Amino acid sequence: MKLIECPRDAMQGLDHFVPTDLKIQYLNTLLQVGFDTLDFGSFVSPKVIPQMRDTAEVLAGLDLTVTRTKLLAIVANRRGAEQAVAYPQIQYIGFPLSVSETFQQRNTNRTIAQAFIEVADMQQLCVESGKQLVVYLSMGFGNPYGDPYSSAIVSDFTEKLLQLRIGIIAPSDTIGSSTPEAIETLFQLLIQTFPSVEFGAHLHARPGEARVKVRAAVRAGVNRIDGALRGFGGCPMAADALTGNLPTEEIIQTLLDEEIALAINQSALQKALMVSSAVF
Repeated sequence: MKLIECPRDAMQGLDHFVPTDLKIQYLNTLLQVGFDTLDFGSFVSPKVIPQMRDTAEVLAGLDLTVTRTKLLAIVANRRGAEQAVAYPQIQYIGFPLSVSETFQQRNTNRTIAQAFIEVADMQQLCVESGKQLVVYLSMGFGNPYGDPYSSAIVSDFTEKLLQLRIGIIAPSDTIGSSTPEAIETLFQLLIQTFPSVEFGAHLHARPGEARVKVRAAVRAGVNRIDGALRGFGGCPMAADALTGNLPTEEIIQTLLDEEIALAINQSALQKALMVSSAVF
């Protein structure tokens, strides 16, 4: 099981700016826990996401000498991808491609058709620079805008991404609307239809919902799950303020209860939870 810790997602919507040195301290602590990947920052316009304006400075302060954790940076367009691939420390570039036309335009100021063109360009950039592109399918479990949605649409998006040789695709529950049944059904369909793709679960949940959602993803065969300590973050556009990321500590306990082996340093995890109190 690959655990993806997402402090970038957790921090990006905060009203207060987290000082760069505190971000560095927090991320360096997270690097010792044993996560597969750290979604640590983003290369987007500081006018849109001011919290991440110091991503390059944060990256320079990370101690990557004694960690197996890989780094992922989120981008919103080709320009951001060009910035991100220039850093040898970053292995993964993440891009949110929405199943909802309305949300794609709200999120990246592009139509879905335009976004697919950019995905192709970014994939080429990643191939040329030795990076791997991770595509998040935003609104992957429905949307509040009345745009068409079905598992067949998600499957169609996946087929198009596979044609571009995208190897990691993460359906994302942007507004926390998924049910355990919907999670299990969608991932079973995708995993059976596209066995060569690594599917990740980027889910949001209200308090008390995380464990049943994790168990549903596990039953479906998912082996890559995103979370954020204490469940902070989530989509700033979600109407429900209680809808956040899956709390990483709950993901870990649920997986351990399911007898799934995890290479987690528990003392480092507890230290990260303590530092998170200062960040949030």
